[in-house]
Amino acid sequence: MSMPHASMEPHAAERRSESAFDGRMPAAPGDWRPEARGIAPVPENHRYGGAGRLFTVWFAPNLTMSGVFTGTVGIALGLDFATALAAVVLGTVLGAVPTAYLGTWGSRTGAGQLPLARLAFGRGVVVPGTLQWLSSIAWDALIGLFGGDALARLCGWPFWLGALVMMTAQGALGALGYEAIHRLQKWMTAVLAVAFCALALRLAHAGVTPVSHGGAHGADRVGAFALTTTIALSLAVSWAPYASDFSRYLPRATSASRMFWCTLAGVVVSFTAVQALGLWGASVFTDQTAHGVDTLLGGGVLGSAGLLAVALAALCSNAMNDYSGSLALQVIGARVPRPLAAGLAALLGFPLVLWMHAADTAARFQNVLLFVGYWIPGFVAVVLVDWLARARARNGTPLDLAVEQSRRQPFLPALLAFLAAFAATVPFMNTSLYVGPVAEALHGADLGYYVAFVVGFGIYAPIRMRGSAAGGVARRAS
Repeated sequence: MSMPHASMEPHAAERRSESAFDGRMPAAPGDWRPEARGIAPVPENHRYGGAGRLFTVWFAPNLTMSGVFTGTVGIALGLDFATALAAVVLGTVLGAVPTAYLGTWGSRTGAGQLPLARLAFGRGVVVPGTLQWLSSIAWDALIGLFGGDALARLCGWPFWLGALVMMTAQGALGALGYEAIHRLQKWMTAVLAVAFCALALRLAHAGVTPVSHGGAHGADRVGAFALTTTIALSLAVSWAPYASDFSRYLPRATSASRMFWCTLAGVVVSFTAVQALGLWGASVFTDQTAHGVDTLLGGGVLGSAGLLAVALAALCSNAMNDYSGSLALQVIGARVPRPLAAGLAALLGFPLVLWMHAADTAARFQNVLLFVGYWIPGFVAVVLVDWLARARARNGTPLDLAVEQSRRQPFLPALLAFLAAFAATVPFMNTSLYVGPVAEALHGADLGYYVAFVVGFGIYAPIRMRGSAAGGVARRAS
């Protein structure tokens, strides 16, 4: 009697393993029931929605005070308002383009971004997967810092309690999953847009004027422009490893061009708006931006509404961090149910929030912001090359994810190109913890993100495209 039981054990274990990756999926817009679906692709018969919802899902999460605070950096570096704004627009567009393009892969495959990265990286995906998981925790802290501060001021709590409540709420929303996040972002797009417009009106009413003359001149000014551009780029491109996570339920027939433009518009308009607000009110928005908002709005009911908007904005953004972080944790091999993994990301972000709040918030914020993104351009380069190589090998035939997954690639070339891209950024880095020799020679210009993409693409493309061409010839010959 014991032998049948023993023979069934592996099958039971396999079913438990798979249940962590698949599970219940939302059925239609407005389905708020918890989503248990993990990294397993979404079947075609469970797809729904339209490309237009990508605008709101990528607009609302960027209307945060972390974006406003980032905008103040250009003025702190000695640029005038017009020059700093030009740098912000340029960097935001450059960072948003890969995010928008990668987002179109969701409807074509039904898969999230890190799960799709296994096509290029194979088992080596554990490296970018781990970095993505850690980055999601870091972003929880970057944004939760301001949301927790706003909630604490609004409720009269100590900072740690405001941060704890904020992280708990965002973890819960991340656990609810895809549809709950999409619906909240749709509502909050209007609410937060009104709130930030009100903030801009108060800046004007208070007589706050943009800085017309900066303190940086000559080569220092060029370096400050480049660094401001890179910081803006780092914000927009930070969404790239998340991109298809929030389009994987869209039907395959959804227009790729419409998906691209809706995502691009959502990212560019929102990030440009909040950073422009930071540039404009740099003299008001200090390290304690929640306090700056309350003071600027004159306290009372209006000030409380402003603080609530800051907290809600942080909730919107960090729920997406926790959702994508949960998928990344599964990609690296953790067989943890996705809702539980989302809550874990929020839990681990809490001590990092306390650390950044403890001292020199500005320096710690900028260091974390830049460091969590240096790996992303190399990642984008590798997955982009692999995607293009597969399209070339298909020679016009429709994409079938199951077929593509069967066409395994050696993981070492992709992993080595990725690591080389990251290593190449080191001389170009500019943070308060480390300034590379090239960045120092260029008067503070941080070109690490651009170098990483070029190096990753330059190393991996010749190897991968050569393999793709050989495979195509072999298939035609057969």
